[in-house]
Amino acid sequence: MLTYAYWNNKGGTGKTSLCFQSVTTYAHEHPDERILAIDVCPQANLSELMLGGLAHGGSTKLLALQGEATRRTIGGYFERRLPAPFSPPQISADAYISHPADHNNQIPQNIDLIAGDPLLELQSTAMSTLASTTVPGTNAWLAIIDWLKDLLDTIRDEYDVVFIDANPSFSIYTQVALSAADRLVLPVMADDSSRRAIQNAFSLVYGLKLPSAIYSQYAFATKLREANRALPKVHVIAKNRLTQYMGSASAYSAVLRSIDTDVSVLISQHPDMFNFTDTSEALVEVRDFQTAGVVAFARGCPFYAQRAGRADVMGRRVRVKDEYLQNCVNSLNMLVQKL
Repeated sequence: MLTYAYWNNKGGTGKTSLCFQSVTTYAHEHPDERILAIDVCPQANLSELMLGGLAHGGSTKLLALQGEATRRTIGGYFERRLPAPFSPPQISADAYISHPADHNNQIPQNIDLIAGDPLLELQSTAMSTLASTTVPGTNAWLAIIDWLKDLLDTIRDEYDVVFIDANPSFSIYTQVALSAADRLVLPVMADDSSRRAIQNAFSLVYGLKLPSAIYSQYAFATKLREANRALPKVHVIAKNRLTQYMGSASAYSAVLRSIDTDVSVLISQHPDMFNFTDTSEALVEVRDFQTAGVVAFARGCPFYAQRAGRADVMGRRVRVKDEYLQNCVNSLNMLVQKL
C-alpha cells in the first residue's frame, strides 16, 4: 500500500482541488485498484466534493456521516483513541469508512473515503497535551503521531493507494497525517509567497534552516528520526493555477525559475528527502482551472467526466470552453502519470 499526502503550509495553493482531481483520475485509470481517500482537514472540503459538491448536497451528506452514532469520519476515529491514547484499541476501520459513489455517481466505485471533521480543531488541543505527557516506558509523542498509521496498518492489505488531504497548517493532526505518508505532493503557485512556502515546508517537515538550534530538539523530523521512523519523500511539486492562456506566463516566469533553482539546490544538498534526482522528473505545470474548476467543484465532478458547453451552477448559467477543459484534463493526466 502506497500513501500520498497533499500538503503545503501555505493556504490557497489548490491543494484540495488537486487532491480531489488526482484521486478520481487515478481511480478512473486504475479500476482494478482499491483507493482510499482520507480527509485530515477540519474544513472537510475534499469530503464535500466526494459526496456531491455544493450543487448536490455534499455538505448535508457530510453532516449525516458526522451525525452517526459513531462518527463516520477521521474525527470519529480520533475520538475512539482519546480514552486510551497510548495503546491501539481494537480498531474496526469500517466504522469510519464511507463509499462516496453511493452518494455521488460521478465518483469511481473503487474509491472509499474517511471524511474530514471539524472536531479535529477541538481534538488538536487534547492530542497536543497528551503528546507532551510523561509516560514511563512510552514515547507519548510517537504514540499520538502514530494514530493514523495504526488505523492504516489494520487495512494495509485492503487498499493499493491512499491519498491524504492534509490541512494547510502544521497542527498535530497534520503531523499525524504526514507521518503516515510515504510520499509528499507539494502544490505551489507562481508567486514569491509560494517560493517562501517551499522553504517553510522543508523547515517544518525536514527541520532544514531552523532559525535557532534550540528548535531542533522539538522538530518533527528530529523526533521521527530518533524513533527510527522514515519521513515522507517529496514526490511531485505541482506548479498550480498557471494562466490558462500562456502556460507559465512571462509575469511569473522569474518566480518559477527561482522555484526550480531552489528545488535543484535542495536536491543536491539533501537527496534523501526526494523521490527524484532531477527537478524535471517531478515538476508538473497545472493550468488555472477557471470556469471548468467552478463547475467541477460545485458538482463534485472529475474533469474527465465533465462536458464542455453551457452548464447550470446553482441557478446560474456558465460556459465551459472545450479547450480550457481539455487543458485541465491534460494537466491532471500529467500529474497522475507520476503517481
